[in-house]
Amino acid sequence: MSEADLREERIRKLAILRSAGVDPYPAASERDTSVAEFLSDFDGNATSTRTVAGRIMASRGQGGIVFVDFFDGTGRMQGVLQRSDLAEPFDLFVQVSDIGDFIEFEGIPYMTKRGERSILVSKWRMLAKSLIPIPAEWYGLKDGEKILRERYLDILMNEEVRAMFERREKFWSACRAYLKERDFLEVETPALETMPGGADARPFVTHHHALDIDVSLRISLELSLKRLLVAGYPKVFEIGRIFRNEGQSREHLQDYTQLETYEAYSDMRKGKEFITELYRRIVQETYGKYSFEMHGHTVDFADEWKELDFCALISDTYGIDPLTCSESEAIQAVRGAHIEVGEELNLARAIDHLWKALRKGVAGPAFLINIPVYLEPLAKRSSEDSRVVERVQVVIAGSEMGKGFSELNDPEDQRARFEEQQKMRDAGDEEAQRLDLDYVRALEYGMPPAFGFGVSERLFAFLENRPAHEAQIFPLMRPLKRD
Repeated sequence: MSEADLREERIRKLAILRSAGVDPYPAASERDTSVAEFLSDFDGNATSTRTVAGRIMASRGQGGIVFVDFFDGTGRMQGVLQRSDLAEPFDLFVQVSDIGDFIEFEGIPYMTKRGERSILVSKWRMLAKSLIPIPAEWYGLKDGEKILRERYLDILMNEEVRAMFERREKFWSACRAYLKERDFLEVETPALETMPGGADARPFVTHHHALDIDVSLRISLELSLKRLLVAGYPKVFEIGRIFRNEGQSREHLQDYTQLETYEAYSDMRKGKEFITELYRRIVQETYGKYSFEMHGHTVDFADEWKELDFCALISDTYGIDPLTCSESEAIQAVRGAHIEVGEELNLARAIDHLWKALRKGVAGPAFLINIPVYLEPLAKRSSEDSRVVERVQVVIAGSEMGKGFSELNDPEDQRARFEEQQKMRDAGDEEAQRLDLDYVRALEYGMPPAFGFGVSERLFAFLENRPAHEAQIFPLMRPLKRD
């Protein structure tokens, strides 16, 4: 039968229920115990009734007896219905129930002859009639788009996917606990901004009708959080959504969760220890291990984290020095390395493409250091070489998995770098940062030396060894046209 035919059949069953005086969608359930609690407290000799509920996942009948497997989100168990106990309600159940229905069972604990802990049903009630059947062959479904589009079924039918999203919650809880133990204040900053900044990215733009102005969805949490250092908070963090109107790939999303932390009176050197401890805490609490296979690399977070010199790596691999080469030399190096690019290149973009090609061979965990100033407009210059910044980039499994730096708190230097970025924007680089005079003004009031760090849910996707969109509960997809 087609899905449309099955749906019509279930609508017919709705009519049967209603004609029998049964509400197929009652507002409340009488459930007094979860499946997990019922099985944990199971006593086959108990005579007191319990009420459980859940979705029917399987049903099989043998004359005057029906065995129903149901799932309530905490566990799966079996209900046993017998005509001798239920009479007319038994026949109604057989007539109208389907896999996918939410059902409520009242009864006593019952151990079957096969030793399966069950509930012997004395009363049943429909809680929500399902009109579309759950696919019986979901596990073998080859259409990856359908799996993601109807992710609720993927979570329902696939225990590993369900477990993944439970691990995702542990991932962010581990981050939050680590920071709370260190007296960081958790805050929420605005998602709508008049001047998006803090990253090289193209924003989503919309119109604010009440104020009659165009605003952007934030592309970073950084500048708002650093204003809070100006405000006097010594340690702040936020776990929030950011939005970047860019290309989509195995590693990149346009709408995702980011952690950013800022600690006054700290710097890049102290920050490396902070990051190492954070990542080890995350993997141990989420997965109970330190070693992972991901994207063709073996990564052990318990190993000593190496330092990689950005300029030395580029020079050794491509024969140009990022600190002294010309724009034309950098562009020629990109072409000579046969790196595909989808944008007009300037010095910064060319060097960035060379690094992105190079990093694919780095397993890590490692810290990338000595990045040129023109690639990081918000980090403090190195006291040893003013051409590079005090920035550490976490490199894991050939990709960037977090970034931190000694924060630039010199307002004049910050303004000069913003102005240089604005020139790049005016020349056509849509991802260059803007001249944010409001942020410069905040710095002029004074911001303490600080270490800032950010990591996104990309790290979680890599730990799961999945593409980024598969590690999101409901990834954004083109809408389907439905009748």
